[in-house]
Amino acid sequence: ASAVLVLWAPCVYNHYHERDAKLRQHFPHLPRLFAKSVFSCAAFNFGPDVWTFKHCDGQNAPFGWCPVTVLGNFDHTKGGHLILWDLELIIEFPAGSTILIPSATIIHSNTPREERASFTQYTPGRLLRFVDNEFHIKSQFASEDPAGYARMCEEKGTCWEMGLGLLSTLDELFEPA
Repeated sequence: ASAVLVLWAPCVYNHYHERDAKLRQHFPHLPRLFAKSVFSCAAFNFGPDVWTFKHCDGQNAPFGWCPVTVLGNFDHTKGGHLILWDLELIIEFPAGSTILIPSATIIHSNTPREERASFTQYTPGRLLRFVDNEFHIKSQFASEDPAGYARMCEEKGTCWEMGLGLLSTLDELFEPA
């Protein structure tokens, strides 16, 4: 999934990778999900009938991409479709397929029927902020580094611009190196 992320969202990948490197330098005992993965968390949804209601994953990084892999032996034309409600898209999602979606900002679900499971990887926005805040939670940051906390509060108003700047356009992706 990290290889797909670096291909389609290289700046998001770099953002995740830089913070992951800092996190592991600060906490070297932390285990990795997979070698070379930049995603910090994963969820296995074992079947037999995995499906979700309409939702957003609001705790994930708002600019981040979430790889979802569907598993099982099923007829993807009869069930298991991925629905991206904001985009008005219904996508056939065959077993073994992986798709990246901005799960924190796009309402999504999938249809019931058929037996299947899924595997999802993601990175919580809180973890990225924790690293950016020099490994302090918000209340600790305010008391231990008031100047740093004040700077973080000022930057909060422009975080959306930073996140938007990490997203690639098709022109950027297909630009010759």
